[in-house]
Amino acid sequence: MIMIRPFRPVLDRLTAAGLRPTRQRLALARLLFDSGDRHVTAEQLHQQAVGNGVKVSLATVYNTLNQFTASGLLREVAVDSRRSYFDSNTELHHHFFNQDTEQLIDISGDAVAVSHLPSAPDGTVIDGVDVIIRVRAS
Repeated sequence: MIMIRPFRPVLDRLTAAGLRPTRQRLALARLLFDSGDRHVTAEQLHQQAVGNGVKVSLATVYNTLNQFTASGLLREVAVDSRRSYFDSNTELHHHFFNQDTEQLIDISGDAVAVSHLPSAPDGTVIDGVDVIIRVRAS
């Protein structure tokens, strides 16, 4: 019988992304990726990590989230100038942002059609379009 260590999938994921699997990266990656797609702020992930006995500073959480984003493991979703969420679903999709609950909800990439985009500035190409639809209780 082959035994699979519980951290093996995230270890493989970090290695494939070219990141050294430090103890703190492994712990944060397990919190991010072991329970399906999710949206978290750095503060939420830090609180969850500390609650699970992971000794990590908020600065390390920010650094790790930025490293995961740069390596393609996460997408950063800036909902306003004060707050960014990190999304473990890196496929093309958009979001509802509930302003009352501060929750992001995925919208399928093909559920939104964007037309009449302006031409990109000289020397650039459009790399993507992210749509955030803000909602609140009626």
